[in-house]
Formats: sequence, structure tokens, C-alpha cells
Amino acid sequence: MSEKRATREALGETLVELANEGVDVVAVDADLSGSTTTAKLAKAYPDRFFNVGIAEQNMIGTAAGLAVEGKVPFTGSFAVFATGRAYDQVRNTVCYSNLGVKLAPTHAGITVGPDGGSHQMLEDIALMRVLPGMRVLVPADYVAAKAAIRLAAVTPGPFYIRLGRAGVPVIYGDDYAFELGRARVLREGVHVTLAACGVMVEQALAAAEALALEGVNAEVLDVSTIKPFPAEQIAASARKTGAVVACEEHSVIGGLGSAVAEALGELAPVPLARVGVRDVFGTSGEPAELMAHFGLTADDIANAARELLKRKK
Repeated sequence: MSEKRATREALGETLVELANEGVDVVAVDADLSGSTTTAKLAKAYPDRFFNVGIAEQNMIGTAAGLAVEGKVPFTGSFAVFATGRAYDQVRNTVCYSNLGVKLAPTHAGITVGPDGGSHQMLEDIALMRVLPGMRVLVPADYVAAKAAIRLAAVTPGPFYIRLGRAGVPVIYGDDYAFELGRARVLREGVHVTLAACGVMVEQALAAAEALALEGVNAEVLDVSTIKPFPAEQIAASARKTGAVVACEEHSVIGGLGSAVAEALGELAPVPLARVGVRDVFGTSGEPAELMAHFGLTADDIANAARELLKRKK
């Protein structure tokens, strides 16, 4: 995992590839095409790109109209604006009519960095997973992000693909295929399950390495598909290990940790710890500083696992 690439880099590149392959993709952006990388599609295919200006509600409405006309629209913008500012349009125009609009905003989570709490979206997974018909994907690296975008482009209905600004290690090879409703087992284990998504997958793998030095064999799951959620798969891992740590760069309310808690409550009640942002807004700082400040590092995950092991006993 030496190479680092931001998941947002996958958006523009993959849209160009899909257009080259004959998929009728278009991009609708709210004046952030350089940051979201949809500018790459604009350069390669100017007639497939629509900049609506700083008007996120219009962005969603325009994308919905393009979907009705048979196009495959992807929307840009930052996560905080694409979900928060345009929530009514996402709910009532896109999801209520089950339109094939693919929301793929960038700059999610605290790893946005110095832009601060106003731009660090920590509630988007919760907002999107509650919407009927919406599929919610949180890729762990650049390769997974490309695969998620490809999957969304050929699958009917609405999607939310959470992309980030900061570079993250490339975990997967080019043969990776995204599967809806399936978590990927990155490391087999028997003592505790580390269920992570997005940038936290890297941290969970590092935590598992640290725990292994202490004789603790942790299972690591990349839960990249938050909805549909792999509840049975999470429960099966929980039954095997007897404890689960959910790890997310998101509020502990309503995101991956909540989805894991729901699954365990119904299918496999075991001790659970949630590593995430504790019901606060973000703040300004460099990504690594913020990960440490909010308790989202590999050390924090390993400590949560150690506490769970005590509860198991």
C-alpha cells in the first residue's frame, strides 16, 4: 500500500473511460469541476458536461431531467453541499421517482482538512442511507472508487458514492470488482472484527497488524456498500469473533456504526465499539492531525478492540 491517490481522482477519469466505451454518461457540476475532477469529462466531451453554477438544487434537478431523457448523469460538488443543500431535490425528485441520478460528491469527511467544519461533511451517509431506493457506496481507495462509479453507471436507480480529497493508499489491484451488498474480507481473524469503510480501511488494517503483535487475530472487513448493507455477512463474522469495532470517518450517529449495530441487534448480539466522530462538527487542520484529534487512527481502533476483548472475557 505504498502509492497514494485520492478517491475523487477516479470520478473524471472513469467518466471519460465510460464515454469512450459508449456509455451515455454526462456530468452536472455546481462550479467545482476542477476539484471534483469532472472537468476531465468537460475537456474530452464538452457536450456531455453541464455547469449550473453555485446552485446545487438546480444541479440535482438538471441531472434528474437528463436521467428522464435516458442519460446517465453523475453530479459533482462537495459532499456537504450535494447532500445538505440539495436534500429536498434528492429526496423528492430523484429517489421518489427512482431516477438514475448518480451522486458522486467529493471532499467528504474530516480529511477535507483546512477548509474546516463548515465543509467537513460528517452526516452524509446518514442522510443518504435513510432514503428509499438510494444505494450508498464508500470506496476505500482509488481502484474501488473507479469500480463503484462503473457499477453505478450500468445499474438502474439512484446512487450515492462518497469520495474524498486526501490521498489514500491503493489497496486493491486492477482486477477488483465492486459488489453491491457484500463486504470484502481483507484479513481473516478469530478474536475481533474490524468493520471499516472509506479511509478507515487503511487504519483498520494497520490496527490489525499492531494487534497481531500481541497475539490478537483481528478480522478486517471493507464494508464499502453501506446500502444495501451486508447484514448477514457482518453477523457471521461477529458470531465467529464475538466482538466488532465499526470504523468510519463520519458521525457515529446514522452511519456505518449504526448499520452494524442494527445488524448485530437483530442477528448476532455481541459487544460493539464505534470508532467515529462523536456528535461534533469538524475543525480546521491537516488530515493526519484531524484523524488523531477525532480519534480515528489505527491506535484508536486497536485500543477500542482491546477494550472489547476485556468485555468478551
